Amino acid sequence: MKRRIESLIRKNGFSNYKDYLYALKSNTKIYKEFINYLTINVSEFFRNLTQWKTLEQRILPYLMEHFGKKLKIWSAACSSGDEPYTLVLLLSQYMPLNQIKIIATDIDDKILNKAKVGLYSEKSIASIPKELLVKYFKQVGPSYQISDKIKSCVEFSKHNLLEDPYPVNCDLIVCRNVLIYFTEEAKVDIYRKFNHALKENGILFVGSTEQIIHASDFCLSSIQSFFYKKDASLKSY
Repeated sequence: MKRRIESLIRKNGFSNYKDYLYALKSNTKIYKEFINYLTINVSEFFRNLTQWKTLEQRILPYLMEHFGKKLKIWSAACSSGDEPYTLVLLLSQYMPLNQIKIIATDIDDKILNKAKVGLYSEKSIASIPKELLVKYFKQVGPSYQISDKIKSCVEFSKHNLLEDPYPVNCDLIVCRNVLIYFTEEAKVDIYRKFNHALKENGILFVGSTEQIIHASDFCLSSIQSFFYKKDASLKSY
Protein backbone atom coordinates (compact mmCIF):
# COMPACT_ATOMS: atom_id res chain seq x y z
CA MET A 1 0.00 0.00 0.00
CA LYS A 2 2.85 2.38 0.86
CA ARG A 3 4.55 1.62 -2.47
CA ARG A 4 1.33 2.29 -4.37
CA ILE A 5 0.75 5.64 -2.64
CA GLU A 6 4.32 6.78 -3.22
CA SER A 7 4.07 5.75 -6.87
CA LEU A 8 0.97 7.95 -7.26
CA ILE A 9 2.70 10.86 -5.51
CA ARG A 10 5.60 10.69 -7.98
CA LYS A 11 3.30 10.20 -10.97
CA ASN A 12 1.34 13.35 -10.11
CA GLY A 13 4.45 15.44 -9.49
CA PHE A 14 4.14 15.93 -5.72
CA SER A 15 7.13 15.83 -3.40
CA ASN A 16 5.43 14.94 -0.09
CA TYR A 17 2.37 13.38 1.51
CA LYS A 18 0.94 16.70 2.72
CA ASP A 19 0.65 18.22 -0.75
CA TYR A 20 -0.77 15.01 -2.18
CA LEU A 21 -3.35 14.79 0.59
CA TYR A 22 -4.47 18.33 -0.17
CA ALA A 23 -4.85 17.37 -3.85
CA LEU A 24 -6.91 14.31 -2.91
CA LYS A 25 -9.33 16.52 -1.00
CA SER A 26 -9.62 19.16 -3.72
CA ASN A 27 -9.20 17.34 -7.06
CA THR A 28 -11.86 14.78 -8.02
CA LYS A 29 -9.78 13.28 -10.82
CA ILE A 30 -6.80 12.65 -8.53
CA TYR A 31 -9.11 11.22 -5.85
CA LYS A 32 -10.74 8.74 -8.28
CA GLU A 33 -7.32 7.69 -9.54
CA PHE A 34 -6.25 7.11 -5.93
CA ILE A 35 -9.27 4.91 -5.14
CA ASN A 36 -8.96 2.86 -8.34
CA TYR A 37 -5.23 2.29 -7.89
CA LEU A 38 -5.28 1.58 -4.17
CA THR A 39 -8.16 -0.92 -4.00
CA ILE A 40 -6.90 -4.47 -4.44
CA ASN A 41 -9.45 -6.34 -6.55
CA VAL A 42 -8.62 -10.03 -6.44
CA SER A 43 -11.67 -12.26 -6.67
CA GLU A 44 -13.08 -15.36 -8.34
CA PHE A 45 -16.25 -17.45 -8.28
CA PHE A 46 -16.54 -19.88 -5.35
CA ARG A 47 -13.22 -18.64 -3.94
CA ASN A 48 -12.13 -21.03 -1.13
CA LEU A 49 -14.58 -23.69 -2.28
CA THR A 50 -14.76 -25.54 1.05
CA GLN A 51 -16.23 -22.46 2.71
CA TRP A 52 -18.89 -22.14 0.02
CA LYS A 53 -19.81 -25.78 0.56
CA THR A 54 -20.23 -24.99 4.28
CA LEU A 55 -22.45 -22.07 3.33
CA GLU A 56 -24.56 -24.31 1.09
CA GLN A 57 -24.78 -27.35 3.35
CA ARG A 58 -25.03 -25.78 6.81
CA ILE A 59 -25.53 -22.02 6.80
CA LEU A 60 -28.20 -21.61 4.11
CA PRO A 61 -30.47 -24.32 5.61
CA TYR A 62 -30.08 -22.60 8.99
CA LEU A 63 -30.96 -19.19 7.50
CA MET A 64 -33.96 -20.53 5.59
CA GLU A 65 -35.24 -22.29 8.71
CA HIS A 66 -35.09 -19.03 10.69
CA PHE A 67 -35.97 -16.43 8.04
CA GLY A 68 -37.60 -18.26 5.11
CA LYS A 69 -36.28 -18.41 1.55
CA LYS A 70 -36.55 -14.69 0.80
CA LEU A 71 -33.25 -13.72 2.40
CA LYS A 72 -31.74 -10.24 2.61
CA ILE A 73 -28.08 -10.71 1.69
CA TRP A 74 -25.37 -8.05 1.49
CA SER A 75 -22.08 -8.67 -0.30
CA ALA A 76 -19.85 -5.93 1.15
CA ALA A 77 -16.71 -4.87 -0.75
CA CYS A 78 -17.89 -7.03 -3.64
CA SER A 79 -15.03 -6.16 -6.03
CA SER A 80 -15.65 -7.36 -9.62
CA GLY A 81 -18.91 -9.13 -8.76
CA ASP A 82 -17.66 -12.72 -8.56
CA GLU A 83 -18.89 -13.05 -4.98
CA PRO A 84 -22.47 -11.73 -5.28
CA TYR A 85 -22.94 -13.65 -8.52
CA THR A 86 -21.67 -16.78 -6.76
CA LEU A 87 -24.36 -16.23 -4.13
CA VAL A 88 -27.00 -16.06 -6.87
CA LEU A 89 -25.70 -19.23 -8.53
CA LEU A 90 -25.80 -21.04 -5.20
CA LEU A 91 -29.30 -19.86 -4.31
CA SER A 92 -30.62 -20.59 -7.82
CA GLN A 93 -30.45 -24.29 -7.00
CA TYR A 94 -33.03 -23.82 -4.22
CA MET A 95 -35.39 -21.10 -5.43
CA PRO A 96 -36.48 -19.23 -8.58
CA LEU A 97 -34.23 -16.40 -9.71
CA ASN A 98 -37.05 -13.87 -9.32
CA GLN A 99 -36.96 -14.52 -5.57
CA ILE A 100 -33.24 -13.74 -5.26
CA LYS A 101 -31.93 -10.24 -4.60
CA ILE A 102 -28.35 -9.54 -3.50
CA ILE A 103 -27.14 -6.12 -2.34
CA ALA A 104 -23.56 -5.69 -3.58
CA THR A 105 -21.37 -2.70 -2.71
CA ASP A 106 -17.83 -1.47 -3.23
CA ILE A 107 -15.93 1.82 -2.94
CA ASP A 108 -14.38 1.55 -6.43
CA ASP A 109 -16.50 2.94 -9.31
CA LYS A 110 -14.32 1.29 -11.94
CA ILE A 111 -14.64 -2.19 -10.47
CA LEU A 112 -18.40 -1.76 -9.96
CA ASN A 113 -18.78 -0.97 -13.66
CA LYS A 114 -16.83 -4.12 -14.47
CA ALA A 115 -19.11 -6.13 -12.17
CA LYS A 116 -22.21 -4.79 -13.92
CA VAL A 117 -20.80 -5.89 -17.30
CA GLY A 118 -20.24 -9.41 -15.93
CA LEU A 119 -17.40 -10.54 -18.20
CA TYR A 120 -14.88 -12.92 -16.59
CA SER A 121 -11.65 -14.74 -17.37
CA GLU A 122 -11.30 -18.50 -17.51
CA LYS A 123 -9.40 -18.39 -14.21
CA SER A 124 -12.24 -16.54 -12.47
CA ILE A 125 -14.87 -19.11 -13.44
CA ALA A 126 -12.71 -22.23 -12.93
CA SER A 127 -14.50 -23.39 -9.75
CA ILE A 128 -18.08 -22.98 -11.03
CA PRO A 129 -19.90 -26.34 -11.28
CA LYS A 130 -20.16 -27.38 -14.94
CA GLU A 131 -23.96 -27.45 -15.03
CA LEU A 132 -24.16 -23.85 -13.77
CA LEU A 133 -21.42 -22.72 -16.15
CA VAL A 134 -23.25 -24.20 -19.14
CA LYS A 135 -26.60 -22.81 -18.01
CA TYR A 136 -25.63 -19.24 -17.12
CA PHE A 137 -22.44 -18.34 -19.05
CA LYS A 138 -21.64 -17.73 -22.70
CA GLN A 139 -18.10 -17.78 -24.04
CA VAL A 140 -17.06 -14.53 -25.72
CA GLY A 141 -13.57 -14.94 -27.17
CA PRO A 142 -11.26 -15.85 -24.27
CA SER A 143 -13.78 -14.56 -21.69
CA TYR A 144 -17.13 -15.69 -20.26
CA GLN A 145 -20.24 -13.52 -20.10
CA ILE A 146 -22.68 -14.14 -17.24
CA SER A 147 -26.35 -14.16 -18.22
CA ASP A 148 -28.66 -11.18 -17.74
CA LYS A 149 -30.91 -13.43 -15.64
CA ILE A 150 -28.17 -13.72 -13.01
CA LYS A 151 -27.16 -10.07 -13.29
CA SER A 152 -30.73 -8.94 -12.64
CA CYS A 153 -30.58 -10.55 -9.18
CA VAL A 154 -27.78 -8.24 -7.99
CA GLU A 155 -28.13 -4.57 -7.12
CA PHE A 156 -24.71 -2.86 -7.27
CA SER A 157 -23.99 0.47 -5.56
CA LYS A 158 -21.04 2.48 -4.27
CA HIS A 159 -20.37 2.26 -0.53
CA ASN A 160 -17.60 3.23 1.88
CA LEU A 161 -17.42 0.84 4.84
CA LEU A 162 -15.90 3.52 7.06
CA GLU A 163 -18.25 6.40 6.29
CA ASP A 164 -21.57 5.40 4.71
CA PRO A 165 -24.75 4.06 6.38
CA TYR A 166 -25.08 0.26 6.34
CA PRO A 167 -28.08 -1.76 5.10
CA VAL A 168 -30.30 -2.95 7.95
CA ASN A 169 -32.06 -6.20 8.86
CA CYS A 170 -29.64 -8.37 6.86
CA ASP A 171 -29.96 -12.14 7.18
CA LEU A 172 -26.46 -12.71 5.78
CA ILE A 173 -23.51 -10.36 5.31
CA VAL A 174 -20.58 -11.57 3.21
CA CYS A 175 -17.37 -9.56 3.65
CA ARG A 176 -14.32 -11.63 2.79
CA ASN A 177 -10.59 -10.92 2.47
CA VAL A 178 -11.15 -7.19 2.90
CA LEU A 179 -10.64 -6.25 6.54
CA ILE A 180 -7.08 -7.59 6.53
CA TYR A 181 -6.22 -4.24 4.92
CA PHE A 182 -7.80 -2.18 7.74
CA THR A 183 -6.33 -0.99 11.03
CA GLU A 184 -7.47 -2.64 14.25
CA GLU A 185 -9.42 0.51 15.18
CA ALA A 186 -11.24 0.45 11.83
CA LYS A 187 -12.05 -3.25 12.25
CA VAL A 188 -13.67 -2.56 15.63
CA ASP A 189 -15.85 0.11 14.04
CA ILE A 190 -16.82 -2.09 11.08
CA TYR A 191 -17.62 -5.19 13.15
CA ARG A 192 -19.80 -3.05 15.42
CA LYS A 193 -21.65 -1.74 12.37
CA PHE A 194 -22.01 -5.26 10.93
CA ASN A 195 -23.60 -6.29 14.23
CA HIS A 196 -26.19 -3.51 13.92
CA ALA A 197 -26.80 -4.37 10.25
CA LEU A 198 -27.65 -8.02 11.00
CA LYS A 199 -30.95 -9.40 12.21
CA GLU A 200 -30.88 -11.32 15.45
CA ASN A 201 -29.40 -14.77 14.57
CA GLY A 202 -28.15 -13.40 11.24
CA ILE A 203 -24.79 -14.57 9.89
CA LEU A 204 -21.53 -12.79 9.02
CA PHE A 205 -19.30 -14.69 6.55
CA VAL A 206 -15.62 -13.58 6.57
CA GLY A 207 -12.55 -14.58 4.56
CA SER A 208 -10.11 -17.44 4.95
CA THR A 209 -7.39 -15.10 6.24
CA GLU A 210 -9.66 -13.46 8.81
CA GLN A 211 -10.68 -14.37 12.34
CA ILE A 212 -12.62 -12.01 14.62
CA ILE A 213 -10.69 -11.65 17.87
CA HIS A 214 -13.05 -11.28 20.85
CA ALA A 215 -16.09 -11.77 18.62
CA SER A 216 -18.36 -11.72 21.67
CA ASP A 217 -17.52 -8.03 22.11
CA PHE A 218 -19.59 -7.44 18.98
CA CYS A 219 -22.44 -9.81 19.97
CA LEU A 220 -21.07 -12.38 17.53
CA SER A 221 -20.46 -16.06 18.21
CA SER A 222 -18.52 -18.44 15.99
CA ILE A 223 -20.73 -21.25 14.70
CA GLN A 224 -18.20 -22.56 12.16
CA SER A 225 -14.81 -21.37 10.95
CA PHE A 226 -15.34 -18.05 9.16
CA PHE A 227 -19.05 -17.87 10.05
CA TYR A 228 -20.35 -15.77 12.96
CA LYS A 229 -23.89 -15.49 14.31
CA LYS A 230 -25.38 -12.37 15.88
CA ASP A 231 -26.26 -13.33 19.44
CA ALA A 232 -28.03 -10.79 21.67
CA SER A 233 -27.19 -12.82 24.77
CA LEU A 234 -23.57 -11.74 24.41
CA LYS A 235 -22.25 -8.51 25.83
CA SER A 236 -21.96 -5.72 23.26
CA TYR A 237 -18.67 -3.88 22.82
